[in-house]
Amino acid sequence: MVTPSPRSGVHRAAWVLLLAATLIARTHADTPRTRVLFIGNSLTYSNDGLWTHFEQLTAGNPALSVQTGRSVFPGAFLKSLWERREPREAIHASHWDVVILQEDLPETRVADFQEYARRFVTDVRQAGGRPVLLMAWAYPRLGWISQAEIARAHRAVADALSVEIAPAGIAWERAAAQRPSLGLYAADREHPSLAGTYLTTAVIYATVFNANPETLAYVPRGLAAADAAFLRSIAWESLRLWRAGP
Repeated sequence: MVTPSPRSGVHRAAWVLLLAATLIARTHADTPRTRVLFIGNSLTYSNDGLWTHFEQLTAGNPALSVQTGRSVFPGAFLKSLWERREPREAIHASHWDVVILQEDLPETRVADFQEYARRFVTDVRQAGGRPVLLMAWAYPRLGWISQAEIARAHRAVADALSVEIAPAGIAWERAAAQRPSLGLYAADREHPSLAGTYLTTAVIYATVFNANPETLAYVPRGLAAADAAFLRSIAWESLRLWRAGP
């Protein structure tokens, strides 16, 4: 490659800019790509999908290169997802570094969660991927199980399968306690608002990369920058508390 000789101030400035651009291009070219598959239901695909916000959020970290995929179906939970052909085909159709498995525990039984989490985790590992269970949140329509009970069920599965949990439900609980006016639920009090999707995305980022999302710049249109900063902080705090144990 030919670069200008730094014989003058103008040439020197051009040379520095060209060198910097070359180094940035090489850095991105040399960054290993992390491929992440999302499996879940409308809690995952609301607000343009967790994968969309995950790609945008990770773009703020120059050390990362991310590609995503999804296999999502309305009203599904791990048992019904397992009984479909498409999610398992997606797991094996390509090499995924990480597979996010979203359960909707109010929609299913704890025993079924335990059984089908085991099946999916085993399948992802056989395909060479890293399974991560996404803990969602309690909601009023199916109030037979509390957030604390959802968390205990995920803790038991995590211990039994040695699998990671992205504790979005815990983060929702903490965010709601500190900023009840923020509104993590959509109008139906079940699906996430944009703020709820953003918080869940930040929890997934923190879990997958074991990295603090507080320094990341992405804020989706319709969410205030100050609210986004608060949610990123809650995501990191919640993951650390979850990993510290009961």
